[in-house]
Amino acid sequence: MPVTQEQADWFSGAFERLVDNIDQAILGKKHSIRLVLTAMLSNGHVLLEDVPGTGKTVLAKALANTVDGTHSRVQFTPDLLPSDVTGVTIYDQSKGKFEFHPGPIFASVVLADEINRASPKTQSALLEVMEEAIVTIDGVGHPVGEPFLVIATQNPVEQAGTYTLPEAQLDRFLIKTSLGYPDHDTTVSLLMDSSNRARASSIKPIIASESVVMMSQLASEVHVDAAVMGYVSQLVSATRVDKDAALGVSIRGALALARALKTWAISQGRTFVTPDDVRELAVPVLAHRIIVDPESEFAGVSGADIVSRAIVEVEPPAYRAA
Repeated sequence: MPVTQEQADWFSGAFERLVDNIDQAILGKKHSIRLVLTAMLSNGHVLLEDVPGTGKTVLAKALANTVDGTHSRVQFTPDLLPSDVTGVTIYDQSKGKFEFHPGPIFASVVLADEINRASPKTQSALLEVMEEAIVTIDGVGHPVGEPFLVIATQNPVEQAGTYTLPEAQLDRFLIKTSLGYPDHDTTVSLLMDSSNRARASSIKPIIASESVVMMSQLASEVHVDAAVMGYVSQLVSATRVDKDAALGVSIRGALALARALKTWAISQGRTFVTPDDVRELAVPVLAHRIIVDPESEFAGVSGADIVSRAIVEVEPPAYRAA
């Protein structure tokens, strides 16, 4: 059923209220907050590549409090086991049967801190739940519920003792972004309020979890013209044949961009997707899925450069409203 303009206006207003509420804890980072909310409402996950102390944990807690959901934080270390994340089945002698004890992955917003410090075996424990929102233990599937968002972080500076995220893991993240350091005025505001060490805890819920699920369903109904989808396909194809790319964007990446575009468009109060939306989201959704040729990477070329080049080279379709 097509989205009406009235529904788009309601969605846009609710989206901005969510952004403003979270911004009380993470000052001056509204664009990053919008990207994280877009991922959540598109049933995706977020990879934050940032130096320590930029507010990643605060963002996750503020988001969970805003949507009246649960929050958990997992500090990934080399000795972390998959069962420490997903949970484990333990035999209850008094009841004479095995019972499942859920792990921290069973929360509305899960912060996987420094995910690249865990072993590949532990990292792989997230593959199923990030794709299907189900954890399978001893052959039994356990749904994690809705909404469900994994915010994983990794430090781009300190790489000693880390394990590079495999391509399959990176492909599970809808968006990769960063918070970065605040500007001067925001830094001054934070310093003036330095005694407040629980900014996220003061964030009050403004929307029920059920309403977040409804917003997600509404976003999935946004109209996308075939010409815009053709534009997405051409951009993805361009990354695969780029001279600096060892591996371009997969079809999963193209599908992820298609989902994110719908959410982004309706968050702007529109019932349809435009080529401008594609250009806005192409880098945060596609860049981290590209494997850059080693020699090109050594020369300073990044996945974002390849996506940006594709945006310049591929002609966008003529603008047409729904």
